[in-house]
Amino acid sequence: MSFLNYFYIKTLKFDLINKFYYTNLKKLPDLKHIVLNFSCKTVELKTIVTHLLALKLITYQKGTISVSKRSNLLLKIRKGNPTGCKVTLRKTLLMNFLCKSFNEILPKIKNFDKIKVHQKVEKNAFSFSIKDTLTFPELAEHYYLFNNLSNLNLSFVTTTKTKKEMLFLLKSLQLPLKF
Repeated sequence: MSFLNYFYIKTLKFDLINKFYYTNLKKLPDLKHIVLNFSCKTVELKTIVTHLLALKLITYQKGTISVSKRSNLLLKIRKGNPTGCKVTLRKTLLMNFLCKSFNEILPKIKNFDKIKVHQKVEKNAFSFSIKDTLTFPELAEHYYLFNNLSNLNLSFVTTTKTKKEMLFLLKSLQLPLKF
């Protein structure tokens, strides 16, 4: 069991019960899944494959290619063309990725103060991006392949009902947030 999972079961559940009012204890807020997403500016096969390989090395899980649902003349994108790739992490892979990012990735980012929280925080989702993707040790080993990666977008999806619950859950998970 991951130390974050143990922390959620033993400590965070009691904090949530004391802070907020719940009629059913089975409906306590939880982190449902994390979506890691690379968006590609070009439709070249080489860039999409490198982004998929980077996601595979980071998460140890296969990624899927995102395709455009409709054409956009300004961006010169046709309907059905690939626009990026994504991976959804759940349960044990989610906890392993969080442990890895807290202990290895976030401390290595240069000039990292805190994650900036904008007013766009929804009641059950929170997202930010990592600009320097080479802080992941798996990608740094193969610099020649991954030196042109775009930003990695991370989206945390929870089962919270209000914005206050969402921010309390993220703060108690020790995410370095800046308001």
